[in-house]
Amino acid sequence: MNAQPRSLNILIAALGGEGGGVLSDWLIASATREGFPVQSTSIPGVAQRTGATTYYLEIFPQKNVAADKQPILALTPAPADIDVVAASELIEAGRAMQNGFVTSQRTTLIASTSRVYAIGERAAMADGRFDGERIVGAANELARRAILFDMAAMAQTTGAPMNAVLFGALIGSGALPVSRSAAEDAIRESGKSVEANLRGFAAGFEQAQHPSPPLAPEAGVKTLPRNADELVASARAMFPAAAHEVIELGLQRLIDYQGAAYAGLFLQRLTPVARLEQNADADDFELTRETARFLALWMTYEDVIRVADLKTREDRLTRVRAEVRAREGEVVRIVDFLKPGLDELCSILPPWLGEAILNAARKRGLEDRFNVGLHIHSTHVFGFLLLRLLAGLRWWRPHSWRYRLEQALIERWLKAIAGAAALDTKLALEIVECAQLVKGYGDTHKRGAHNFELIARNYFDIDLTRTDTGALTQAIRKARTAALADPEGEALQTEIEKSLAPLTSSSAMPEVVETRH
Repeated sequence: MNAQPRSLNILIAALGGEGGGVLSDWLIASATREGFPVQSTSIPGVAQRTGATTYYLEIFPQKNVAADKQPILALTPAPADIDVVAASELIEAGRAMQNGFVTSQRTTLIASTSRVYAIGERAAMADGRFDGERIVGAANELARRAILFDMAAMAQTTGAPMNAVLFGALIGSGALPVSRSAAEDAIRESGKSVEANLRGFAAGFEQAQHPSPPLAPEAGVKTLPRNADELVASARAMFPAAAHEVIELGLQRLIDYQGAAYAGLFLQRLTPVARLEQNADADDFELTRETARFLALWMTYEDVIRVADLKTREDRLTRVRAEVRAREGEVVRIVDFLKPGLDELCSILPPWLGEAILNAARKRGLEDRFNVGLHIHSTHVFGFLLLRLLAGLRWWRPHSWRYRLEQALIERWLKAIAGAAALDTKLALEIVECAQLVKGYGDTHKRGAHNFELIARNYFDIDLTRTDTGALTQAIRKARTAALADPEGEALQTEIEKSLAPLTSSSAMPEVVETRH
């Protein structure tokens, strides 16, 4: 008996606003031009990253079917019954794999490795990003064939929308019985942004025809500034090779933030930790790497000077124009909504003055009553000059109240790391991770600093020679986890009270110490 032809089932996972509906229309038009019966349905999502938009199509690969023999095609996808999965974003590809739509016997997976971070990833107190490398690895393992590349970058390079690049990759993969000419005619017939769409289509088609090995998201390393050469050479001579990459990235960030002298302070602070690991004959130097990573992030803390600097950089305007797809010659106006409070004002004042104003406001209960909402037109002359004036205060930063506060916290943290590393590397790593708590500015920074101070006062000053370091490691981990889960600090206070009892039985410990800011 002859095998009956079956439909080719296509699942498209996109984000709201990325043109998934247009892509679906192009596929329908292309299949129709080729003479294939085709049917589609969709579940529209909402705004980007708050909801996915899913499109499902079935193409019957038999041309010019008689009217009385038209196939019955399904309206909804079924796990293990999909021939092609196309995703405009890496996590959407991961979602399709998790739901069982990608199988090694049948499915061609075509996806962009670019990321649009979910609300949960952005709101996490720590690094809440999903592991993109795991999704890339799973794609290569679970799919019959995987075509993965950064479609967002390709779209930006070609000046085309991403759905056109994805359409080109779909046709270029050869997984569908649709010719390139039929697909290009479908784009032309739509009559919208034809030239740009054709450029994107061609780029995606060629990439699918001659794929290069996929890189993990954000795998590239930016070129270091010229004035970093000496510091990089010193770092390579001073530190183990296992830590070179993260240290060099830290140097780049610090030089951009405050200059070469500040980057030199970073190396100076990191040296004692690396020396402890070298003396202990460490193999992977994980403690040095992690300390370098969090130290570089902490030393480049966000203040109003940094925020103003980033908002007035040329690459920001270029990025915004690309995001809104502004054509050459079109005017783009940017309005920045800011709500600075007393903390932000005092952060750039001299330490004695900033602290005096804050203390006076706290005594009178006025600390949170001076928040002023500002709408700054950063693309207008006045708004731009105002932000550049703030950004130009970089030279003053080392003399400010916020700088003194951050450096004191950093020094306390480094002292605790060094003390713990001499006895137990795992304990030292837990202390390193506590740096996640201090971030941002305004209320976010205030809550994080309060929680860090609470952990530091209750755990960092313990006499380690009389303490079970394994139990202390677990206690700090649970306290840190509680603080990240509940920034208000209530869960942290409960966790500290619960964990101190067993620790005090083997060491001299003070009672629970709580700080209020």
